[in-house]
Amino acid sequence: MPLDHYVSQVHLRNFYSPILKGMMYAIRKSDLKGFTARSQDVCRIENNSTNPYLTNERAIEEFLKSVEPKYNASLGKLRDNKIDQECIHCIAGFVAYVITCSPAGMRIHTKPLEGALEATAKLLDAKGMFEKAPPALGGKSVTELLKEGAIKFDVDAKYPQALGITSILNRVSIFGNSSWEILQNEHEDSPFFTSDYPVAIEVTTLNNPIARVVPLAPDLAIRILPNLELARTKPDIEFPKFKTTRRRLKRADVLYLNRLFVRCAEDVVFYRDEKKWIEGFVEKNKAYRIEPVALEIPHGTGFLNITTQRVLTKRDNNR
Repeated sequence: MPLDHYVSQVHLRNFYSPILKGMMYAIRKSDLKGFTARSQDVCRIENNSTNPYLTNERAIEEFLKSVEPKYNASLGKLRDNKIDQECIHCIAGFVAYVITCSPAGMRIHTKPLEGALEATAKLLDAKGMFEKAPPALGGKSVTELLKEGAIKFDVDAKYPQALGITSILNRVSIFGNSSWEILQNEHEDSPFFTSDYPVAIEVTTLNNPIARVVPLAPDLAIRILPNLELARTKPDIEFPKFKTTRRRLKRADVLYLNRLFVRCAEDVVFYRDEKKWIEGFVEKNKAYRIEPVALEIPHGTGFLNITTQRVLTKRDNNR
């Protein structure tokens, strides 16, 4: 069975240490254990790209042929301000693939489906479509049992992955037709981190879409401000609405972004240079990760079920 990388090796190799000869530094948020790693040995799962819900179970591998071989050339185009359609497609495709096929992305996108099932069950229960539970469960309604947590829906994470794979060009189109900030890190002593989920999120206001912030190399990152007006339009991978600005970051900006990259990592943080302060920095931010947040808004005789994402601690998520 193939060992599929959910974070491309070509991305990870950009974070290799010049003194480790083909390796990078890494630290786990879960236990603060540091280690060195090669790209081929991390961020991989047996048959991760195989999806039984699809007619072509390995369809995503064909898509990756338009992304991974062009990654380094696309970084050069971003640095030299020579961005073209191929570059936009490659970087947008990298982001879309991580969101779709990584364990964190699959975890995050399972929650909306579970929420939709719960909402449907409650509506059907309100119309008397379900009998009361047996005496062993207190004779309660489905709605009561869901509220108590006595029953729950368990969605196979491969299903949202399948949905993401079939619509991955839609995501590429949205990201590629949005506004990008090219973030240049010129502070050699403070390079960017990356992780096992290198697509951090930023929430500015409730009225604005979630921004995606992606470390591409130790000296380069992008901030994508998605154009949500494209969500229900036909994909256009010529990217006519692409816009870009460029920022040279201050040291405080780099610190802020590295904090964000650590907090949004699922577990493992990767970095180029060994620094004494990194373990303490990761320890201060290890309790965070991206969590789906479901909101029920009353609407007419029912309610709207809206799911978004936030960077939360475990304590915040349990409130």
